[in-house]
Amino acid sequence: MQLLDGRKLSKKIELQITEETKKLKESCGCTPGLAVVLVGQDPASAAYVGMKKKACDRVGFYSITHDMPQDISQEAIEQIIIRMNEDPSIDGILIQLPLPAQIDTTKLLELVDPKKDVDGFHPFNVGRLVTNLDGFVPCTPLGVMELLKEYDIDVKGKNCVVVGASNIVGKPMASLLLNAEATVEICHIHTDDLKRHTLNADMIFVGVGVINLITPDMVKDDVVIVDIGVSRTKEGKLVGDVEFEAVSKKSSYITPSPGGVGPMTIAMLLSNTLKAAKANAQKKKQN
Repeated sequence: MQLLDGRKLSKKIELQITEETKKLKESCGCTPGLAVVLVGQDPASAAYVGMKKKACDRVGFYSITHDMPQDISQEAIEQIIIRMNEDPSIDGILIQLPLPAQIDTTKLLELVDPKKDVDGFHPFNVGRLVTNLDGFVPCTPLGVMELLKEYDIDVKGKNCVVVGASNIVGKPMASLLLNAEATVEICHIHTDDLKRHTLNADMIFVGVGVINLITPDMVKDDVVIVDIGVSRTKEGKLVGDVEFEAVSKKSSYITPSPGGVGPMTIAMLLSNTLKAAKANAQKKKQN
């Protein structure tokens, strides 16, 4: 069994991004800029935003967080997004989810300029992903693919089971695997007999936030396990969706949780923002 070490790889990626950011600044005076919209006081969301801010500082990005009250109106957020779309110092816009009940999340995601949609949630970028065209890909599944590449794990022709069908993780994960010529099966909350599907899998990608959902009797020997889930136990410990100790004994490769996919998500956010900044710099040159 070998651990898929996301912390180690994310540090390597951050060093590359730091170098590329320096070159971009030297060549055109451009500093990649990321704007984050944070609504309310959800502790998990605030923690994630704090981590993203520190990551931007480490690689030399400009970043700004728009902190908004829980009871903010739809119109007020829309005005801020419109301003960020028009702001030349901002290359990437990230709306921290989930949003309060009074906010139409879909409408906000559609309002973000697709060229600044570094989360890859705009229907324009979703469509480009599904049709295997270049665009912005959601950071978590993109990070998973980078992790597999780092460890020379080829998905081509492999039986891959994706557990979870969210727009943020499950669906884009399945699309990336399909684009890489894997055989893909998506399971979700209404799937009958999950074990029947996972037992045939060469690789399992799980991200639903259910502690110990995947147990050793549900996997075959030498399976590759990518645990994308994040939950907190009653004792306050962060864990994934896989019964790690027992399942790892049957795995060829497995991600730890935490320390596997999480750091890669932030690394890919930086990568997407740099990609947007380079595209903007190129556009300025042409003008």
